[in-house]
Amino acid sequence: MYARGSLWAAGLLLAAGASMYAQPASQTPAQAQAPDVPAEYKEVLQYLARKGDFAANVLKVNVPRSDVPVSVAGVVTPTPFGFGGWVAMTKADGGNEVLMGDLVLLQEEVNAVMSALLENGIDVTALHNHFFWDEPRVFFMHVHGYGKAMDLAHHLKPGLDLIGHVGKIPAGNSAAAAIEGKLDAEKIASIVGHQGEQTGAVYKITVGRSDLEVKEHGATINARMGLNTWAAFYGSNENAVVAGDVAMLEREVVPVLKALRKNGMEVVAIHHHMIETRPTIIFLHYWGKGPAEKLASEFKAALDELGAAPRTN
Repeated sequence: MYARGSLWAAGLLLAAGASMYAQPASQTPAQAQAPDVPAEYKEVLQYLARKGDFAANVLKVNVPRSDVPVSVAGVVTPTPFGFGGWVAMTKADGGNEVLMGDLVLLQEEVNAVMSALLENGIDVTALHNHFFWDEPRVFFMHVHGYGKAMDLAHHLKPGLDLIGHVGKIPAGNSAAAAIEGKLDAEKIASIVGHQGEQTGAVYKITVGRSDLEVKEHGATINARMGLNTWAAFYGSNENAVVAGDVAMLEREVVPVLKALRKNGMEVVAIHHHMIETRPTIIFLHYWGKGPAEKLASEFKAALDELGAAPRTN
């Protein structure tokens, strides 16, 4: 049992551990202080020819879709707004690794990548949208694996290598426009109650579920493995957009939905990301547009429903 909102005081994840869109160590003080990448994980990054970072006992491999010009509801959206795919590994029983990830794919890429992963021993655990009104259409494929780090890297590589190489990348919506201006990140953080990380024009707040103990094969499934709630803000103080994801227990789904809809936030998807993990975690994706302070308050209302004691009525 947890008092309403109590987990958030304890559940804030440092930016170095929370970001799905890691930056070079020279660019952010938090990441400059992150632990060195262990040798076996350096080998994984080298083999996959990908950048990544290590923190909170998790290797995060970046698979961003900066090659795809995406707009949402006529707004040109930067990659960190929700299009930075990733794969993560953490230690499990017997020297093995649990692997989880979220790959960002064009609809033309979905089945080719899926077949390559399945044929090489990587599980596909979910496939869905995170947005409405996105041009071109983008889908998100969640993946899972268990085994030795380099074995998993070998299993992953055929699928990862197809990303961006299945047909022609669409040109995007020529009528879409970026939002000019700058966000008051400190004001957003003060409303939400958590600090975030600035990546280009996007300010992202990520909060873990430290109140939940989620394990698989002895591995702790933490925020860097995908067990987190986040909000990405972009635009100006007067005209902003927000998108994000809420990680919920089953009993939290309806209260979170009510909080978001009461405050005018668009709910765009409800689904699972992981299978065979206990307790069951449900994920909800949302999008909104308006003044940044209003969007921050709407996100905070959803946060306040997480960790709340079960209702009796």
